Amino acid sequence: MSGKKKSLEFSSNTLPAMVTVGPVVVIMTLLIAIPLIFVAVMSFCSIDEFYNIQFQFTADNYLRLANPDYVKIYVQSLFIAFFTTLLCILIGYPFSFVIARVKGKYKKILYMLVIIPFWTNSLIRIYGWRSFLGTSGWLNSFLMKVHLIQEPLDLLYKNGTTILGMVYCLIPFMILPLYTAIEKLDDSLLEASSDLGAHPAKTFVNVVLPLTAGGIFSGSLMVFIPCLGYFFVSDILGGGNSDVIGNLIERQFQSGNNWPLGAALSIVLILVTLIIVKIYQRLGGDMDALGV
Repeated sequence: MSGKKKSLEFSSNTLPAMVTVGPVVVIMTLLIAIPLIFVAVMSFCSIDEFYNIQFQFTADNYLRLANPDYVKIYVQSLFIAFFTTLLCILIGYPFSFVIARVKGKYKKILYMLVIIPFWTNSLIRIYGWRSFLGTSGWLNSFLMKVHLIQEPLDLLYKNGTTILGMVYCLIPFMILPLYTAIEKLDDSLLEASSDLGAHPAKTFVNVVLPLTAGGIFSGSLMVFIPCLGYFFVSDILGGGNSDVIGNLIERQFQSGNNWPLGAALSIVLILVTLIIVKIYQRLGGDMDALGV
């Protein structure tokens, strides 16, 4: 009788949970866990003179990551990611504030302006920027037509152009968390600050900014980390002059044909991401804001 009771308890409690969670576990295992394990194992493999993968485990791939040429790209990646994040904050914060404060249909229109870019592939949009900024592009043609310049400006294949492309692609990921944080602001706190004689700038620094710091940090994380791997932006707009870590990884798997080294770079990038997320947690960050 007790066995039958336990069977009924299993059917009523455990079985529904397994049916609900089971497919998710299978998908996560097949699409995330197994590929990650494969990449981790690959990072310790070696290649022969014909670039065939040899399952002779070695740590040489990780030791090669200290190559001065690679270190230069690491520093450049951090430089591009830092300024991309900074510009996204400076541009995204005022825009998010406006979205959060306007009423009625205008809020929906402004919100849609943030969402609409996701409807088009980012690769196509970056190619559009290259056409726009090229020596024979619309910008140079217009400036020459109005006689502001005598010859086309060389705008492409620079760090600044790459940062522009990164900001263009990633700014929605800054605006959305900022909008969420700003919309949660209690208006009574702003009114109290004003009633106590605080200048609007002082209210912003002492009240608004601290209360929305979580949104700034969440958005920064969602911009900074992808920026390290957006190799197609630096390829198209940087022309190989402003590489990020993602370019190194892409080249090892493509033209370099050195999968173990590319896998080692990928694992390091994953570890850097996990460290940054852990720091975010330690500082009291809300993982729900990141969708984690």
